[in-house]
Amino acid sequence: MHATGAENAYIQCLHIISRLIISARMNTPKAKSLGFFIIDGARLLRRRFDQETRHLDMTSAQLQILGRLSQNEGINQAQLAGLLDMEPITVSRHVDRMEAAGFVERSPDPQDRRVHLLNLTDKGKSLLPGMRLIAQKIFEDAQDGLSESERAVLLKGLEQVVSNLSRKPVESSNDERKRVKVSS
Repeated sequence: MHATGAENAYIQCLHIISRLIISARMNTPKAKSLGFFIIDGARLLRRRFDQETRHLDMTSAQLQILGRLSQNEGINQAQLAGLLDMEPITVSRHVDRMEAAGFVERSPDPQDRRVHLLNLTDKGKSLLPGMRLIAQKIFEDAQDGLSESERAVLLKGLEQVVSNLSRKPVESSNDERKRVKVSS
């Protein structure tokens, strides 16, 4: 069973939002914002997935690489790093280990001999059905107590959040910005 576009949007939303800086409003212990719930939910989903996939003897980053490659076969390492929001050298090291273990293979890019394209091997692909079942069970547990219509609204809302945040990339700027000093 393949992840649907909606499930992928949900996962992307959690990943994107987990990287956001929580607003100044979060300085009060009882304040609960959208960011708080999404970041905390993403953290708990990752923790549960890590626990449930421990038997695979792979890191969560390697499992993320498998998942992303399953939907983006033939991309290069730089593109994969961008999708994962990881540094290219970090992805390269993970791919080195995964290639040695027989989960992924590199092939030369016919248009640029400096670049290698990544594909899952049959061994890598064989892990996907089990990973999807685990993810499906975790998502089902996470939505326990929500009606079908509430689940649909949640998913639609998260899709919109991802869409909104994906429209305009964060701009790097050399101008001075107000920085909030965090007291320890």
